[in-house]
Amino acid sequence: MNETIAVTLKINGTVHNVQIEPRVSLLDALRDVVGLTGTKKGCNQGACGACTVLVDGMRINSCLAITVQYAGKQITTIEGLAHASELHPLQAAFVEHDGFQCGYCTPGQICSAIGMLREFQNNLPSAVSPDMSGTYEFSDEEIRERMSGNLCRCGAYVGITEAIHTAFDEAAR
Repeated sequence: MNETIAVTLKINGTVHNVQIEPRVSLLDALRDVVGLTGTKKGCNQGACGACTVLVDGMRINSCLAITVQYAGKQITTIEGLAHASELHPLQAAFVEHDGFQCGYCTPGQICSAIGMLREFQNNLPSAVSPDMSGTYEFSDEEIRERMSGNLCRCGAYVGITEAIHTAFDEAAR
C-alpha cells in the first residue's frame, strides 16, 4: 500500500493542498496532481532543462526536486508568468524572435532565462564571468553559458538568445 501525505504548495499565487506519495517529484506533482502541464518532462534526469520552474525566484529542475521539500515556497511555472491577457516580456520576445520551433523546451527556457537574469543581477559568477566584482556585459557568450542547462532539440538558439536580449538588456544593467 502506498502511503500519501498532505502537502501545501503555493503555485503561481494559488495555494494547492495535495495528497501525494513522499517521493513524488515536483514535476510530476505539477503535471499529474495540480494539472499544470506547461512544465515539460524531457529527459527526467535533470539534463535537458525542459522542466525548469522558479522557486522563490531561483530556477530549479523540477524533475530532480522532491515535492515535499518545496511546501510553503513560492513556485512559479510558465502558466504564472503572464498577467491577465498580457504576456511576460520574455514570452512576447520569444514570439517576436521565433525563439521556438516545436515549443517543447520553451517553458523551461523562459523560466530558466528569468532565473538567469536574477543570478546575473545578483552578481553570481559563471564560467564566462568568474569574478563579478567588475562590470560585465550581458553578452551572447554570457547568455549561452548561463543557459547551457537548457537544451533545444530544434536548434532555435539564435532566436532564444535574441529574445533574451530584447527582453532583458535594459534589466541586466
